[in-house]
Amino acid sequence: MESDKRRKLLDQITAYVPFNEQEERDRELILHALKTEKDVFTRDNALCHMTASAWIVNAERTKALMAYHNIYDSWSWLGGHADGEEDLLSVAMKEAREEAGILNVRPVSDEIFSLEVLTVDGHVKRGRYVSSHLHLNVTYLLEADEEEGLHVREGENSGVQWFGLDEAVQASSEPWFREHIYSKLNAKLLHLYCGK
Repeated sequence: MESDKRRKLLDQITAYVPFNEQEERDRELILHALKTEKDVFTRDNALCHMTASAWIVNAERTKALMAYHNIYDSWSWLGGHADGEEDLLSVAMKEAREEAGILNVRPVSDEIFSLEVLTVDGHVKRGRYVSSHLHLNVTYLLEADEEEGLHVREGENSGVQWFGLDEAVQASSEPWFREHIYSKLNAKLLHLYCGK
């Protein structure tokens, strides 16, 4: 039986207007997985998991908040696994609070900001090998006060920092993310919220 939260998410993704071809293709794959795969909101599905990410910006929309993720050895956005929660905006908000230590984070909009299917290489986490898999990712645009104190989440990241929008893209050591994700998020932010 489908929950109200899952139905709402399916409706939002179905109605979502892709920003580019990457989002168009990834939207199709996410919808297919949501309709056909079991346990996609948990890590029990070895092939793919629903995840939520946050592109966190300041009130002026001139900076983005990034964390230095230990597993990826790179500055990146904040986010994580749904772990059974079907309200992915809640997941994005929770991850932002946990990973950056910020309390006053709020959605710029309750609507989906971006969609991505992300490949995750096999890695060791907490002493256990995790096979390569896909993250079916929903991104939300969040806002936080850049004056609020930031805190590292031990064991997961080793830095949290505000960057200018272009600097945030360049701070990542992952070329695919720089070119296809962070640049897209900034372009969409400027288009929708800054009139550029």
